[in-house]
Amino acid sequence: QVQVVESGGGSVQPGGSLRLSCSVSGFRLDYYAIGWFRQAPGKEREGISCISRLGGSTNYVDSVKGRFTISRDDAKNTAYLQMNSLKPEDTGVYYCAASLKCAAEGSPILTSDYDFRGQGTQVTVSS
Repeated sequence: QVQVVESGGGSVQPGGSLRLSCSVSGFRLDYYAIGWFRQAPGKEREGISCISRLGGSTNYVDSVKGRFTISRDDAKNTAYLQMNSLKPEDTGVYYCAASLKCAAEGSPILTSDYDFRGQGTQVTVSS
């Protein structure tokens, strides 16, 4: 049975950090690219980062570039999103999902390319 569990969310002040985890079971993570997505209140889900199979390439949306870092540990079947210098506009529910490939740097990370299975984890950035 395929399971995806996002964790690590919480409430932080602006400028703070969080590390999100994406743990999968029922399939091998190393067969897929992984994407992280964010859905802010009242807005559509947007792709913010992805990492290719084997981790050779990554892609970030401009709003998180230089602040967020995506990584993966295939031995643990887990992917991560390190989020630093958090801003109130980073608030939302964060999801991870698998895909056959990560969009090239500078290309949009499309929700339609990904298979969503998890419930997401809430991130709230507020003073």
